[in-house]
Amino acid sequence: MIPEAIDLIVTHLIQHNYLNEERFARSFARGKFNIKKWGRKRIEQELKFRDISRFNIRSAMKEISNEDYFNTFEELSEKRWEQLKDQHIQLRKKKFTSYLLYRGWESQMIFDKLNELSSEL
Repeated sequence: MIPEAIDLIVTHLIQHNYLNEERFARSFARGKFNIKKWGRKRIEQELKFRDISRFNIRSAMKEISNEDYFNTFEELSEKRWEQLKDQHIQLRKKKFTSYLLYRGWESQMIFDKLNELSSEL
């Protein structure tokens, strides 16, 4: 396409709210949290990778309520711990930690939960 047409189309899309960085960031955060069970760190990292502004990242993080966040973490961590039942305890702890860190959950939450779960053994 010619540059004038590209400028005209992009301007039209922005004016009619089809291209909206804030809407994208909010939708991305909601989707990755609800569907893929990603933690805040991973969502924030992915938004930064996509060059989303700091303001819009903060706005997107507000889409995840603290209550839902902690409930999802509890559910996900307990499910993963049960999946690793056959493993040696050190290997089990390593796999548990790696799994949750990769998904962007905070390390302090992970280690607190790991201490809680491993004390039940």
